[in-house]
Amino acid sequence: MRQEQIEKANLRRKLTSKESKRLAKLESIADKLKRRENVQNRQLQTWLSDDEYAQLEYEWQEQLELRIELKEKPSDLKRYEEKLKQATFNYNRAEGYSSKGKHDTAKTFYNNRESLCEDALEILQEILHSDSSLRVWFDGDISFEVGGDLSANIVSLPRLITSRSNKKQRDDS
Repeated sequence: MRQEQIEKANLRRKLTSKESKRLAKLESIADKLKRRENVQNRQLQTWLSDDEYAQLEYEWQEQLELRIELKEKPSDLKRYEEKLKQATFNYNRAEGYSSKGKHDTAKTFYNNRESLCEDALEILQEILHSDSSLRVWFDGDISFEVGGDLSANIVSLPRLITSRSNKKQRDDS
């Protein structure tokens, strides 16, 4: 008896063939967008209502404005980004020398990388301590708590949202 009540409450109307076709097309468009493929504006205009398309245009304009704003990153962030870039460079050099069997030279670059990562972490703490609103510029949550994911190594240091980090590429949609 209880099951029947639940089923009656969850009844949904059947879609018409026109609605089914529209739903299938919109799902197809959504799949293309998730795969980062282009979708023509006229295709969006065809399958979205006038209000939905107007909302899409409005949100796109907001995105464009945001992207212009993000190109002008604060100078403090540039300092962090440069230190992280140097650390990455040293890490890549160390890996290259290590693969060629030049372990002493690789060790020097690994040590430089570690020092640069520590400097970057200090800069990050300083930046966020002076202006916590800058957290929005990073590709993930930043916590300096004990046991957190953040440490002075090239993998755990956060990247700026303007970067092409693997985490950003996965999270973007």
